[in-house]
Amino acid sequence: MPTRTAAEQRAEARRAYDAYLAECPARKLLDRLSATWVTLVLNALADGPCRHAELGRKVAGVSQKMLTQTLRALERDGLVTRTVTPSVPVRVDYGLTPLGESLLPVVAAVKEWADGHIGEVEAARAAYDAF
Repeated sequence: MPTRTAAEQRAEARRAYDAYLAECPARKLLDRLSATWVTLVLNALADGPCRHAELGRKVAGVSQKMLTQTLRALERDGLVTRTVTPSVPVRVDYGLTPLGESLLPVVAAVKEWADGHIGEVEAARAAYDAF
């Protein structure tokens, strides 16, 4: 293995964490965070832990399968916890981890922006579609 200069090592490190490159770990995380239901699920968990069915009611339109897949992905990424309480029937609650809570201001701001600007976006869509 040839030796590399410090400048070459720094350049390689920059390339390794360039979110514009498909193989970048940060890019993969951004892909996850931009998935269809992630922002809504994280916002729904902001008020505290919820059961699967309760989340399904809060996030209207999400199928049970997609909600399960989203929760598993968020759990894998360390943003959501899954707590099983042995009872009859078994109770499973989902909540945010400290890492997930640290993301809340960002996703809440995106949701707030969307709520506040939807009229402008719809007007832009209508103008675009008129051509």
